[in-house]
Amino acid sequence: MEEKPGDSLSNKLSLEDEDSLDWAKKAYEKLKLEQEAKKKETLIKQEKDDINTVINISKEQVEQPSQLISKEIKDISNPLLEEKKVDSLSEKSQEETVLGDFNETFTWSAKVLEAQGKKAENISLDEINWLSKLQQGLEKTRKGFVTDLLEKFGDDPLTPDDLEELETLLLRSDVGVNATDQIIDALRTRLNEEVLDSKEGLRFLKEQLCKIVDGPINDSCKKTLLPERGVLNIWLLVGVNGVGKTTTLGKLAHLSLTGNFSTLIAAADTFRAAAVEQVKVWGARSGISVIANESPNADPAAVVFDAIGAAHSKKVELLLVDTAGRLQTKNNLMEELTKVRKVIDRLAPNANVESLLVLDSSQGQNGLSQAMAFAKSAKLTGVVITKLDGSSKGGVAFAVASQAQLPIRFIGVGEGIKDLRPFNSFEFVEALLAKR
Repeated sequence: MEEKPGDSLSNKLSLEDEDSLDWAKKAYEKLKLEQEAKKKETLIKQEKDDINTVINISKEQVEQPSQLISKEIKDISNPLLEEKKVDSLSEKSQEETVLGDFNETFTWSAKVLEAQGKKAENISLDEINWLSKLQQGLEKTRKGFVTDLLEKFGDDPLTPDDLEELETLLLRSDVGVNATDQIIDALRTRLNEEVLDSKEGLRFLKEQLCKIVDGPINDSCKKTLLPERGVLNIWLLVGVNGVGKTTTLGKLAHLSLTGNFSTLIAAADTFRAAAVEQVKVWGARSGISVIANESPNADPAAVVFDAIGAAHSKKVELLLVDTAGRLQTKNNLMEELTKVRKVIDRLAPNANVESLLVLDSSQGQNGLSQAMAFAKSAKLTGVVITKLDGSSKGGVAFAVASQAQLPIRFIGVGEGIKDLRPFNSFEFVEALLAKR
């Protein structure tokens, strides 16, 4: 087939990918047109705002005394005000997603969306941007073990010796003993039945990895964790200090707003210095009210008590609760979490309660130990894995799912407010095993 002008990626893709490449081009053109239209709309709005500003100033010049007029003009031209305006625009632009070049990263992201049945005309820039960040965020994990793993799926069929090396690589990546045994046993059974070429072997490996993390999700009967409309949902975020609980709470608050859920935050991490202030900053950033008690070593259960009362009176749909990761008192952390759960059970017996353990992926098997430790006291129902972009141990997701039997609900790959998304096993595994 004759290569079209500008098709810089054509020679990097096999013939069987030509349809996917065309799909990606259609998606890119659609997003490009949308972004150009948005820019024009912004410019028109800005011009209207500028005209209105000039008109208002002109009216004030007629109505105000000359001294006030000169003060007004002086204030308008004040460089400090201009600097604040620039900072404000800069912050806003950082939150906006910008369409990048049509390159391999975009094409890969588009192919992942296409494989899930998405139509080119219906995809969003946020979806493309998220997949790009996910692929880039798992780069360290790929360099840590996946590159070696992919070499096992070369041109030759898989052999029993390859399985032994694969087992070592999986264990080294913190996939865990249970998950590794499950994967190797499945591959060995398949090899006993037929010869597996490299392409089919890789496809089967991806299938087994998805099966492991999908198991607890399917058992929960909730493919995606969402608040239920019209009733109170309470989500507790638990975990040790430093894993990103408060930041995760802020990002979940943003997600709830994009879903148009009425939301309230409870700052129940009353033992960590500045924790309450940090929660308030996230609340202000999302425009969500925060229930807090700034007294030193205030009772977390009392804060939750007040928050549930406020949630009932305001008919809030989602109450997000930040909890302590370590105590500076003689009290035991697990006992404090048990007290919080008792308050919830007493005051909101009909609420949908989720207890989400926040894990720092860089902690590897230590994260699995944390899951086991928190499971009983916090009555864990799911896991949020953070900091995947700074870790070479992304395989811990499979260990948590297979050994702790906990569904992974959200994953985070950056510091931005949009860098937390509901977990999707297909996207995660494709990003983990992406050939780059």
